[in-house]
Amino acid sequence: MTNTATDSLEKSQDDGLRGFLFALSAYLMWGILPLYMKLVAHIPAVEVVAHRIVWSVPIAAVILFMLGRTGDVGRALRSPRTLAMAALTAAIITCNWGIYVWAISVDRAVETALGYYINPLVSIAMAAVFLREKLNLYQIAAVALAALAVLIMTMDAGGMPWVSLSLALSFACYGFLRKTLPIGPSQGFFLEVLILCIPALAYIFWLSWTGQSHFRWSQPTDIAVLLGCGPVTAIPLILFSFGAKLLRYSTVGIMQYIAPTMIFLIAVFVFQEPFGGVKAVAFALIWSALAVYSWSMFRDARRAKNSRP
Repeated sequence: MTNTATDSLEKSQDDGLRGFLFALSAYLMWGILPLYMKLVAHIPAVEVVAHRIVWSVPIAAVILFMLGRTGDVGRALRSPRTLAMAALTAAIITCNWGIYVWAISVDRAVETALGYYINPLVSIAMAAVFLREKLNLYQIAAVALAALAVLIMTMDAGGMPWVSLSLALSFACYGFLRKTLPIGPSQGFFLEVLILCIPALAYIFWLSWTGQSHFRWSQPTDIAVLLGCGPVTAIPLILFSFGAKLLRYSTVGIMQYIAPTMIFLIAVFVFQEPFGGVKAVAFALIWSALAVYSWSMFRDARRAKNSRP
C-alpha cells in the first residue's frame, strides 16, 4: 500500500472515530436531558423554551466565530428564501421543544421516549409519501408494526398518544425541511435561534414587566438553571451536526436509539412513571420495528459496499 493510500485510510479512520465520539456525546447528553428538565419542571414550558432559545444564541455564535463561518450567516440573512425556510424550521423545532419540556414536567417522559423511537419510522413514511421513495418489504413491515403500536396505545388510552406522535412528527418534519436550507448545520442552528430570539426576548421582558418571570435575583437557583438551558440545548445539537458529517448514515441511524433508550430507563426507574402491560406491548412492537428497520439498513449498506469495484 502506498503512503498516500495509507494516509487516506488513517484519515478516514480518524474521521470516523471523531465522528463517533461527537455523535455519542450528543446522544448521551440528550439521553440525560430529562434529568435537567426536571429542575425546571415548576417553570411554565413556554418560559423554559424562551430561555433555551435566548441562551443558545451566544454559544452558537462563539462556535461559528471559532470555525470562521460567520460569512455564511451573513449571506443567509440577505436571502429572503433562506430566511423564510429558517423561520419555518425554527417554528417547528420550537413546538417540538415546548411539547418535550411540558411532557417531562407532567411525568410523561415515557411518551417522549416512544415519540423519539417512532421518529425514524415516520421519516421513512414521509420519504415514501413526499419524495416518492420506494420502500422495501422490511421497511413497510417496520412502519406497519409502529402503526400497530400507536393503535394499541390509542385504544387503551381512549385517544391518540398525541405527545409521542407530536414529537415524532415535528422532529421528522424538522429534519425533512432542514435539508432544504442551503447552509451548514451549525450555521443553520444559529440562524434559527437568532430568528427565534426576537419573540423569545419579547416574551421574557413581558414576563418580567408583569411580575411573572422566574428569572429574577430573588430566585438565584432558577436563574442558574434557566441560563443552563442554553448549553444543554446548543452543545449536543452542534456536536451532533459535526458527528453526522463524519459518520456513515447507517451508523447515525443506529446511534439515534441511544437517547430514547436512556430517556425510557430514566422515566421508568428514576421518575417511577407507570409502565403497564399495554405500554410494554406497544414498546415491544416499536423495538421489533426498529430491529427490522436496522437490519434492512445494514443489509442495504453491505450490498452497496460489496457492489463497489
